[in-house]
Amino acid sequence: MNNIVKTLVAFATVLALFTGSAMAQDRTGWPRDLTIGTASQGGVYFVYGNGLASFIGESLGLRSSGEVTGGPVQNVTLVQMKEHGIGLVTMGPMYEAWTGKSELAPGLPHTDVRALFPMYETPFQCVAMRASGISSVGDLAGRRVSVGPAGGTSGTYFPRFFDGLGINARVSNSGAADAASQLKDGLIDAFCFAAGLPIGAFSQLAAEANVVTFAFNDAEHAKILELFPEVSNFTIPGGTYTVQPEDQNSIAMWNFAVAHKDMPASLAYEITKLVMENNARMLQIHSAARATVLENVKNNSFLPFHPGAVRYYDEKGVEIPASLK
Repeated sequence: MNNIVKTLVAFATVLALFTGSAMAQDRTGWPRDLTIGTASQGGVYFVYGNGLASFIGESLGLRSSGEVTGGPVQNVTLVQMKEHGIGLVTMGPMYEAWTGKSELAPGLPHTDVRALFPMYETPFQCVAMRASGISSVGDLAGRRVSVGPAGGTSGTYFPRFFDGLGINARVSNSGAADAASQLKDGLIDAFCFAAGLPIGAFSQLAAEANVVTFAFNDAEHAKILELFPEVSNFTIPGGTYTVQPEDQNSIAMWNFAVAHKDMPASLAYEITKLVMENNARMLQIHSAARATVLENVKNNSFLPFHPGAVRYYDEKGVEIPASLK
């Protein structure tokens, strides 16, 4: 009889703790499910976004899923139109959308979008078959080059980089996995992409084919930094891929997760807290999440943070400028 009583008491205690925790978490207005806009398969967004969706689902009890999209340009619009709950974006396309210059929705300022948390830097890099003799972006003149999906960061910016450098490449668009297959099949001469390191499609190519990765030579690198103030200097470390023994000059943009301003503040708070306080779990999703930490909140210079995220950052002593609240 005593054992039965003890069991009942223990059960009641656990139930009380669970009930108290559930009551403490304000879920007013939370959606029944949450969709996260990612990008094409073979890129980091796809892995990061789907892993984030699983983490949110298992931790917050909210049915969440990642969805393949064209990338940041499309993700911003999907959030602005409330078709997706969260979007993964690069801050270059985000700024253009914010100012009404999105290629997908020109003339529509995407001013209902708010920042949640920093993800990682997106460097720009290319890969080609070693036998092609291609070793820098300048060698792509007249060549067939996939720049990733239309509407993605690389699909938007690599053609601009080519123009700025006076390179007349024959550009096409495709998802990362498709572009890798096209390169192996000889349908394209190079694949230029932008994603967190290591890029899954590049790693697979390095394991399956005799390829070389490359970015910008010194002159090209300086010119790009001069022409495009929205990018920053970045070094791709040697050893990132088995075929890349040395560091490479590149440039990068920061990525942030964003949501609509009408997302319940309690949900934005819980998602931001979940990600920022569990970096070890985020690293299990992708190694690029090593940059998904509080010290990188400062790398957003223009997009207001969601009030729920601001509440969390205030609790952690992270100063958010008044213009971003």
